[in-house]
Amino acid sequence: MKKLLVSALILCLLPVASFAGDVVEIKEKMFVAQTNDVYINPDEYLGRTIKLEGMFGLDNEVSPPVYYVFRYGPGCCGYDANAGFEVAWGDEKTAYPDENDWVEAAGVLENYEYDGEPYLRLALTSLTVKAERGLERVEQ
Repeated sequence: MKKLLVSALILCLLPVASFAGDVVEIKEKMFVAQTNDVYINPDEYLGRTIKLEGMFGLDNEVSPPVYYVFRYGPGCCGYDANAGFEVAWGDEKTAYPDENDWVEAAGVLENYEYDGEPYLRLALTSLTVKAERGLERVEQ
């Protein structure tokens, strides 16, 4: 009984994200929770590869444009709690997919600063457009 209790306690303390070697895979079922864990505990993830699927987005109202992979989260107005990550290729000349394409992204989590503010993003190692879409709206 004591071993069972200790095993259960250890399982409760494991991080939310799925780890395969040094790759953190953000899964559909816990997308919001896993993404939030990265933002709440960035020091545990910086320098690690994160892999996720979602819609490809673009904010070209800023310069340089910001690219991101996301899913709609819970909220009343559609954009209240989007979850995902900003993504960037190291070479600005590398092509990006079309907005709203379903993609699988993998990249190393890094810090950067813009206008004196700190941000997180994935320095892309791969970005692949997929034919089959997952859930656009996720809730936990």
